[in-house]
Amino acid sequence: MPLARRHLRFTLLLGAVLVGACGSVMRKATNQFAENLTGAILDQDDPATVRDGVPAYLLLVDGLIRSDPRNPGTLLAGAKLYDAYASGFVGNDARIQLMSARAFDYARRALCLREKDLCAALDRPFDAFSAALAKSDDVATLYGFASAWAAKIQANTSDWDAIADIPKVQAVLERVAAIDPRYDDGGAWLYLGVLNSIRPASLGGKPELGKADFDKALTISGGKNQMVRVLYAQFYARLVFDKALHDRLLNEVLAADPHAPGLTLINILAQRKAKALLESGKDYF
Repeated sequence: MPLARRHLRFTLLLGAVLVGACGSVMRKATNQFAENLTGAILDQDDPATVRDGVPAYLLLVDGLIRSDPRNPGTLLAGAKLYDAYASGFVGNDARIQLMSARAFDYARRALCLREKDLCAALDRPFDAFSAALAKSDDVATLYGFASAWAAKIQANTSDWDAIADIPKVQAVLERVAAIDPRYDDGGAWLYLGVLNSIRPASLGGKPELGKADFDKALTISGGKNQMVRVLYAQFYARLVFDKALHDRLLNEVLAADPHAPGLTLINILAQRKAKALLESGKDYF
């Protein structure tokens, strides 16, 4: 092979390697930025700053995803950010539905990139779905997807098609808990506690399982995630009309120091919600 042609071939191969390496570096940098952004928001102790500032970052994350649409890390970060903002700062039901739909779309796209067999089984009967789920072991992707799916269902409680998906969401969360029960400080148990406490036992609910799930979430988080107590009171204690438990949990939230790594914003929002639940509880019980 002539020297010039060998040189050209080497140059092209080197260029391909460098482009690939550059793409990898850029993806890692983007993922790190998205993770740092989410972490900074969760550590913020001024909800007004988050309320006013996050919309700009939602658009920024949208742009990052558009520039690299097959990056699961950025997709999951976008899903988490949209869900967090919708649940904590949006009071309009139509906007919550819109944001939860976008979060679910991002999370589903991440799942389909990392867990192709499960992705293909999402709309299939439960047995086929369950069989595919049993082969999935990417905890971060499963948990991010289940969280976004649960939020989407919560935003569309009048949609029976959405409600019908609850068993599948529950199965994904149970899979996460089986693989790593301590993931996200026991976040899977928190979601399971809510799902098991939505309906009374007389209508097929499993409130006592819900209570056990909430207790696990409290234990694993070391009691630092005050939203666990709030949801425990809101869903389980109210469902079984246990006023003493309801008030004790909410007063513990109000007495706690909200500052904790990765939980400060959540805890401050939990304290606001605890005050509202204590007030409305006077008429509920």
